[in-house]
Amino acid sequence: MSETARDPAPVARTGSRIALGVSYDGRGYQGWQSQPSGQTVQDRLERALADFACKPISTLCAGRTDAGVHGLMQVVHFDTDIERAPASWVRGTNRFLPPDIAVQWAQPVPAGFHARASAIARRYRYVLLESPVRPSLEAGRVGWVFRPLDGVAMRAAAAHLIGEHDFSSFRAAECQAASPVKNLTRIDIERRGAYWRFEFEANAFLHHMIRNLMGCLVRVGQGLAHPDWMREVLAARSRDAAAPTFAPDGLYFVGPVYAPHWGLPERVAAYDWA
Repeated sequence: MSETARDPAPVARTGSRIALGVSYDGRGYQGWQSQPSGQTVQDRLERALADFACKPISTLCAGRTDAGVHGLMQVVHFDTDIERAPASWVRGTNRFLPPDIAVQWAQPVPAGFHARASAIARRYRYVLLESPVRPSLEAGRVGWVFRPLDGVAMRAAAAHLIGEHDFSSFRAAECQAASPVKNLTRIDIERRGAYWRFEFEANAFLHHMIRNLMGCLVRVGQGLAHPDWMREVLAARSRDAAAPTFAPDGLYFVGPVYAPHWGLPERVAAYDWA
């Protein structure tokens, strides 16, 4: 994911501005952002919107996701002169979407709302299976480790990351963010049976930042590094100091956080599933 990459030029505003909450299984797509192949979540969503509205519609999102990364509540906005009830945007667009992408809600928003710029934080979740046997039913939807993990050690390592830091050690080489400095406000780690859930919240994230953090947290959890090693990795400000990038399979963009005055939904049903 690269939430801080530059957007294309804003869509010219005509008529109404509509915000959508969109969920998707990222396994079959080359990430969120439109590409010439047409095989991205944005490409499929915009084709469905155009089929429903009978005219082209361009969207801007709250946070781009990489290939294989899932979305629980991606938020997009677009401008249109088509008049439809919110429920019609949901049902009509979903009619033209594949089964692994679904609009969850639609809502008119003021002209000043921007899916990316109005977000005050972004949230991600990583679901990780700890098992001697690889996943089957949940393949592609969870990460996997076969060695036991130490939750106390991982939480101690995560504590070194909280706050505003230079996260260059966890930044992909192709990251387009203007600055590696981000404010990571929360990392929650809990276990439910054989599954671990890692919750991350920050003002923004760098490209591959969470997958690189996960690689380091898992290394600590498996006893291959001391929790204080995380502080050394952070201070190094070098990608070479960190663990390899972890798999995208269990990574979910939970969604952006907006100020209450926008009146947008704070959650969708998929939050309970993941």
